[in-house]
Amino acid sequence: MSMIYDSHTTNEEKRVESYANYEIPTQPSSVNKKTSLKAFNLNWKEKELPQSQRTKHVHGIHPYLGKFIPQIAEIFLRKYFRKGQTVFDPFSGSGTTLVQANELGVNSVGCDISAFNVLLAKAKTEKYSIDEIQKEIVDILLKVQDVSEKDLFKESKPPSNNESEFLNSWYSSQSLHELLTFRELMPNYQNQDILKIILSRSARSARMTTHFDLDFPKKPQTEPYYCYKHGRICSPVQSAFQFLKRYGLDTIKRISNFSLIRTNSAVTVIHDDSRFVNPGQVDGIITSPPYVGLIDYHEQHRYAYELLGLNDRSSDEIGSSSRGTSVAAKKEYQELISKVFINALRYVPSGGYLIVVAGDRHDLYPEIAKMCEVRQRAVIKRHVNRRTGRRSGEFYESIFVWRK
Repeated sequence: MSMIYDSHTTNEEKRVESYANYEIPTQPSSVNKKTSLKAFNLNWKEKELPQSQRTKHVHGIHPYLGKFIPQIAEIFLRKYFRKGQTVFDPFSGSGTTLVQANELGVNSVGCDISAFNVLLAKAKTEKYSIDEIQKEIVDILLKVQDVSEKDLFKESKPPSNNESEFLNSWYSSQSLHELLTFRELMPNYQNQDILKIILSRSARSARMTTHFDLDFPKKPQTEPYYCYKHGRICSPVQSAFQFLKRYGLDTIKRISNFSLIRTNSAVTVIHDDSRFVNPGQVDGIITSPPYVGLIDYHEQHRYAYELLGLNDRSSDEIGSSSRGTSVAAKKEYQELISKVFINALRYVPSGGYLIVVAGDRHDLYPEIAKMCEVRQRAVIKRHVNRRTGRRSGEFYESIFVWRK
């Protein structure tokens, strides 16, 4: 664990916090306003913070690359926010900050340029009637199952001429028919946003790709292949219903679990460009911006955009992998991120905190801090272990604690 202070930190702050050299990872529930930053050890190992906790309740309702874990959001919400206050996340992504804020009784506002991200965050934070959501999900699954079983006795259907080349290429005719049947039935139900998430999650798994490459598949896999995940020959997925059923039932469980701990705190999700959005008056900011040149956030959910007809604003993404990490790209990234923060800070009172979780291997954020004219309280270095998938490995990220 490493703590870096700037020149604004007082000697008294350094003296008080220099006593601690904690090797035991921080328990989020133990943090309060008086907890010293020096006491934070955010280098959790798998046994200390298992995947089931990192994807608890609605956080695991749909895969999302590049999100920060809810325990970080919880820690800084407990440290810097009180019940009834409002936190703003200008890069709200899958809604991690918003979900954790609601759990702690803190109001929240999120903004994102991606239509899918906004849909996902809204679906996670909506207050549902559990009986109604269960009835609707089970009902639509039974109707799709009926269609699916009848089609097993028919000849394979040709690709649909009414659908995009992407859908016809990445799905078997049976899978696509089942996904489209689910889509066509959705308008008959009240809770359509959560049904869209079930459809999207199922579409992700039903693509004709290798089992070990669901994150970044390059092209459709149409023939049997050796599977590194299972250690045997596997075949491309031919039916989507198994995923619709699995994820539909899993969604009921996750929403039910969240309903037991959620509060009545307000949640607002805005689909807009955070350089210009007006979130209203807020008490502070917690966010994890996109890393420079790493992920195309629209492209990772291409299947959802194609199936649901979502508005594509990928050209407005900041730091997308398609822009690369050249000197010019990094400079543009600094300028755009700083514009987002400068705009957001207009709605934060003097002395309010801006918490930024970033993988800053290019050392871009010290200059961003200067451009935003914020006072750096501390930088916490966090060792991250990638625990699953072929992308397993480790890296470091920084948590910047800035003050207006």
